[in-house]
Amino acid sequence: MHAKIHKATITRADLNYVGSITIDSALLDKCDLRPHERVLVVSNTSGARLETYIIAGEAHSGAIEMNGAAAHLIKPGDEVIIMAFMLTDEDAIPAKAILVDEKNRFVRYLNEQPGKTTDDC
Repeated sequence: MHAKIHKATITRADLNYVGSITIDSALLDKCDLRPHERVLVVSNTSGARLETYIIAGEAHSGAIEMNGAAAHLIKPGDEVIIMAFMLTDEDAIPAKAILVDEKNRFVRYLNEQPGKTTDDC
C-alpha cells in the first residue's frame, strides 16, 4: 500500500455516471493519490469492497462520491477506507495515509506502525 484515506464519508452516489470515485483533490494531494489511479474502496458500514479509479473533485469540497455501478454497493453516509497499492523492488516504502473527519476534512497523517502517528509521514 502506498496511500490511504481512512474513515472518509461518502457524500454522493450517482448510478448514471460512467464509473469511478470522485475524491476532493486537496485530499489526493495530501496522500499522493492521482487521477485515474486504481484504488480499493472498502465500506466500514456495509463491508462492501470494490476496485475503481479516481477522478479529482473540487479542492476543499469534502467530495467523496461513488459513481456508476459502485453506487449500488456503497451509499451516501457510508464510512470507507480508500487504498492504493504499488509494485516495487524497494524495501519498506512508507505509505502516505491520512485520517479525515466526518466532513472529509484532513485531520492528520497516520503512521502505519501500530500506536504511532506523525504529521509528516
